[in-house]
Amino acid sequence: MVKINEKAPEFTAETFQNEQINTVSLKDYKGKWVILFFYPADFTFVCPTELGELADHYETLKKLNTEVLSVSVDTTFVHKAWHDNSETIKKIAFPMVADPTHTICNAYGTLIESEGLSLRATFIIDPKGFIKTIELHDNSIGRSVEELIRKIEAAQFVEKNGGEVCPASWKPGSKTLKPGLNLVGKI
Repeated sequence: MVKINEKAPEFTAETFQNEQINTVSLKDYKGKWVILFFYPADFTFVCPTELGELADHYETLKKLNTEVLSVSVDTTFVHKAWHDNSETIKKIAFPMVADPTHTICNAYGTLIESEGLSLRATFIIDPKGFIKTIELHDNSIGRSVEELIRKIEAAQFVEKNGGEVCPASWKPGSKTLKPGLNLVGKI
């Protein structure tokens, strides 16, 4: 299993994006924040609610110098079929990564071997390629994109303001902490 503050495992994979099948590598995103958004499979129940919400906030994430890569065990052809048959999935502009060989899921520790599916898992990777957050869910529990954005903002704040840390539920403009000291004023 990968760990916080370790290098994110590199991968190269096919994606479906903007009506095209392409190949991407994690290293293509050096200098950007990356959200790896693992989900069990296409044509499921909870997944389109999460991916649709992520699509609705994609422009906000891009303004935060953040790229989204959704990852499932499906092929790019299944991603395309889902896209072609779902109004929600048609909204997706970020790359949908195909991992039919389970290589990426295995590298990140998200594979449920007995099912051949991925757990719901989210990894935030900093611009240097280090993992900053890991979130794992039972597949029956959907994630919050608003909370994901808050985590990106907090990770970016901490990176830019060495020595300051973000308390629970921190949002931009809120007070921060300096270990050993009291709250720091608004930024």
